[in-house]
Amino acid sequence: MKYLPGIIVLLCTIALVVVLDRPLTVGGNKTPRLGYFLSPQYGFWKNAEPKNQDWNESIAIPGIKDSVSVYIDENLVPHIYAENEEDMYKVQGYLHAKFRLWQMEFQTHAAAGRLSEIMGEKVGSTDFVAIDKMFRRIGMVYAAERSVEAMKSSPEISAATAAYAEGVNAYIKQLGQQNLPFEYKLLNYQPEEWTAFKSALFLKYMSFDLTWMGLQEFTMTNTRDYFGYDDFAKLFPIQQPMTDPIIPKGTAFAKPSIQPKAPGNVDSTYFYPNKKKGADLPIQTDPNNGSNNWAVSGQLTASGKPILCSDPHLGLNLPSLWFEMQLSGPGSNAYGASFPGSPAIIIGFNDSIAWGVTNAGRDVKDFYEVQFKDASMQEYQYNGEWKKASFREEKIKVRDLGERIEKIAMTEWGPVMFDTSYKNMNKDGKYYAVRWTAHDASNELLTFYQLNRAKNHADYLAATEHFYCPGQNFVFASHTGDIAIRQQGKFPARWERQGEFLMSGADSQYRWQGMIPSAENPYILNPSRGFVSSANQPATDANYPYYLGAATNFPLFRGIAVNQYLASFNEPITPQHMMQMQTDNYNVFAAIALPLLLKELEGQALTTAEQKYVDIAKSWNLRNDINEMGATVFHTWWDSLEVAIYSDEYSQANVNLRWPDETVILEQLKQGNLGRFVDNITTVNKQETIQDLVLQAFKNAVNAIDQKSQSQSVAWGVWKDTKVSHLLKIPALSRLHVPIGGANCIINATTQTHGPSWRMVVHLTEDVEAYCVYPGGQSGNPGSHYYDLFLNDWAGGKYHKALFVKKQKASQLKEMKWKITFIPA
Repeated sequence: MKYLPGIIVLLCTIALVVVLDRPLTVGGNKTPRLGYFLSPQYGFWKNAEPKNQDWNESIAIPGIKDSVSVYIDENLVPHIYAENEEDMYKVQGYLHAKFRLWQMEFQTHAAAGRLSEIMGEKVGSTDFVAIDKMFRRIGMVYAAERSVEAMKSSPEISAATAAYAEGVNAYIKQLGQQNLPFEYKLLNYQPEEWTAFKSALFLKYMSFDLTWMGLQEFTMTNTRDYFGYDDFAKLFPIQQPMTDPIIPKGTAFAKPSIQPKAPGNVDSTYFYPNKKKGADLPIQTDPNNGSNNWAVSGQLTASGKPILCSDPHLGLNLPSLWFEMQLSGPGSNAYGASFPGSPAIIIGFNDSIAWGVTNAGRDVKDFYEVQFKDASMQEYQYNGEWKKASFREEKIKVRDLGERIEKIAMTEWGPVMFDTSYKNMNKDGKYYAVRWTAHDASNELLTFYQLNRAKNHADYLAATEHFYCPGQNFVFASHTGDIAIRQQGKFPARWERQGEFLMSGADSQYRWQGMIPSAENPYILNPSRGFVSSANQPATDANYPYYLGAATNFPLFRGIAVNQYLASFNEPITPQHMMQMQTDNYNVFAAIALPLLLKELEGQALTTAEQKYVDIAKSWNLRNDINEMGATVFHTWWDSLEVAIYSDEYSQANVNLRWPDETVILEQLKQGNLGRFVDNITTVNKQETIQDLVLQAFKNAVNAIDQKSQSQSVAWGVWKDTKVSHLLKIPALSRLHVPIGGANCIINATTQTHGPSWRMVVHLTEDVEAYCVYPGGQSGNPGSHYYDLFLNDWAGGKYHKALFVKKQKASQLKEMKWKITFIPA
């Protein structure tokens, strides 16, 4: 018996080890392996990184041909100096993995429809199997496979992606368990081998983010059928008078080489009156995805040299989407924002040129109803004949729950996204295939590869020629003085309104009738006004011979603000002017709309409390700065007005409808005519007026602001409450309540979860002068000083100077704090 206590202790120890070596289920969610996660030798403690971390080291990796020097500056920005191109991309891959491995893998798992492998079926209210099904069914894996084939046909990109993958894998192989990124320990899984396919997946995810546009074909069809075409056309006009396009109004265009013709019965098809309202997709792209970019010629600058500016607007996340670096090798010396997961610099500059991008916003995706012979989906109707379908089996491995198989029919149009096992939002039992340019074989990386090496305008045009999807507005400036902008992508030549509604998949007349030749895409070089710009507005006015899409697909006000700002300079422009402009909070939308609202409110009976808010609105300086209450009053009032005008009609629909955007209401307010929507159909024996709705909206706004003011400030920065969330949406790993102004209609287009993801100003002087900042930091490790180092500066409108230097000078700069030398293994 004297050994019994020892035996009990031993058994308890064994039990504890067993228990702590596996995840526990708490409240329906699983914990990490607590023994490993809390281990002093291997657990999350090892991810705590001292502020004075020494990054100096010599690293031997297989395949390196020559010694590669990497100088790391005080912001943890690597400057890679390689003797050959293969080594340069190999080291880029290694460093991306060293600082951002988990992010790279997680994002490509999302794109591949593999999140449930990591996360399990559900975490809280998030259904990861549903997310994975969606990405499989829209054809993300299929699209990436086709891109890999296109990349293989390019010797430069094939070599670059292979070298990049080798660099990533060299880091993974050297990675001990104690040094695994924090999130691997938290989620209890291991990194896997990197491939060129993963790089392609990441780039296809950007195509999804920027061109998918949700299920608008369904909501637009429903809206047209519910209200009738006449009202629909008023809610979603093709042109907007306020538009200030990318290519100046009045520009003449050549006759189009393609003149698409609509089928004779196009206006009478696809009216579905008795549908049921259903759920949208589990992942929604942000309609605010956009960006600003512009370039001013030397004729407007103090130095006589061009200045180029670019700030892409995307979701605000930690780790950041971007990783800042310099890549220097034979024939290439580029600096800027790179994608962790992909070789090359994506937005940036070199010794000779600078470039930036904004989203074109063009519709490159359509849904077609497919009529199958029977539920087996083996054959479908096409031009009066039965055509055989092929199939893809997509295997979704769900953590702890085995495998789910999605059997996806492939048609002339593309994958059948919606069938009887995966129902569309209308729940009508129909089959719908998706045609999307992202499915086409393409090699967008070749564009960035060549831009990194471009010397002049001709090189810029040749490089952008390879870019298919997502369509982008490529702004350009050169050391020699040229400025240009080109909308480039693979754009279908559409008849008017084609693709805005569901179309018949049984008739080839509904196919795209060709792709617009690159030479006919909107483009301008060295305009007389001295600048080029884009902010996601329509590329042209009605003179352009191809259909761009309904005006409501494009935001208008940032484009107006950018062009007004650039045209207003009465002194020579400097980089400091451009940094101020990128962070400007003037609200051009409110400048137009607020006087109209106040006019309709004149003479209305208001309480003392309500009059206080009228006075705030009247005295507002029209800037969405963080301390402005006027911005809160205006935006809340406007949002309430949209609800007051449309909610009575929209709430009675049994289908998902699309709401019009603010430009429609604004134009109607200017004309003093809201049409039939001015009357509230839920009231009896009363005909509402514009004044009634404006007053009702104002009272509702005042109530909302007063209620919120009981517990918090209602200054704009607090009201908007910007946050930069960790990819896992864990608050402790996020930056909440970021004090920054802006709004989606403002040059500083910062909303609660979306905004300028990279700001760059490049002055193309003899020695290039550039300034950058982004809302994050170079390290993906939440335990690092560099995890969110730039965020406060980004919110405060500050930048850091890019250290764009040759290797010889890099070794002499005091800002270069560390050196990593890569040598052959």
